[in-house]
Amino acid sequence: MINFGKKKKMPVLPIIDKKDTRSGFGAGLLELGKKNPHVVALCADLTGSLKMDAFAKEFPERFFQVGIAEANMMGIAAGMTIGGKIPFTGTFANFSTGRVYDQIRQSIAYSGKNVKICASHAGLTLGEDGATHQILEDIGLMKMLPGMTVINTCDYNQTKAATIAIADFQGPVYLRFGRPVVPNFTPENQKFEIGKALTLCSGKDVSIFATGHLVWEALLAQDILKEKGIDAEIINIHTIKPFDFKTVIASVKKTGCAVTAEEHQINGGMGDSVAQALIQHYPAPLEYVAVNDTFGESGTPEQLMKKYGLSSENIVEAALKVIARKKA
Repeated sequence: MINFGKKKKMPVLPIIDKKDTRSGFGAGLLELGKKNPHVVALCADLTGSLKMDAFAKEFPERFFQVGIAEANMMGIAAGMTIGGKIPFTGTFANFSTGRVYDQIRQSIAYSGKNVKICASHAGLTLGEDGATHQILEDIGLMKMLPGMTVINTCDYNQTKAATIAIADFQGPVYLRFGRPVVPNFTPENQKFEIGKALTLCSGKDVSIFATGHLVWEALLAQDILKEKGIDAEIINIHTIKPFDFKTVIASVKKTGCAVTAEEHQINGGMGDSVAQALIQHYPAPLEYVAVNDTFGESGTPEQLMKKYGLSSENIVEAALKVIARKKA
């Protein structure tokens, strides 16, 4: 069963459509433009790729194409906040973090500027563009910055809702999403609550904490585990920071063990946050499903997810392993 709220429960729904999460960002940004005159958008020569073209067409006076000058874009965005604007920057995740880390740290995070850093094409599912563009350490980079909120959404609907929600949040935000077409399975008109994990399936044998594209893989894994007589609890960690320690600990106290699943390096990602929670509050066996200290390569998203161990089958293997550790 998928539980999208505290009381509302529904079965796993058949997939009606598949959409790219970057389009959810574009739709959310356009909706924001219509209802919040303080929202402005900046892009580093990737308007179409970030799906910011609808906003640019509708609000040309509030859209700024800065060209291939990402560091300058961050500086401009920081300055705009002083005049009361709410800037949304848009470029690929690699260019949104690694290329401009100094500017983000010094001009945005250090002074708590109200900039929304929106990053597409993250992770291995960028695919054929290869290792130079497939940043897998961005969550770690951004969550270590004091005061930075870090969000990694799982589908189109959740990305749209998160885009709208962060406009009302005061402070810098890193919003991560992707290029590939993926199942769109969360409610259309959901309310996105920053910092609150979502329990999608209740279970008693193992807790599976997933983020981003791996949430759907975790749900597929839950069905496979069910056939093996294992009752898995699936929790969508859409906000990496601030981290929902309460929900994580409550789940593991019930199941006694955990698996984390993310399209990110094993070091510095969501899994590390879960490990920190367990070490501090409730020691329990933990297994990671993540990229293991390596760069990616060119290939289709499906090929890369399989090769680098980010599939539902890998989550099942990790669950079986951690359950065995619990019983040992």
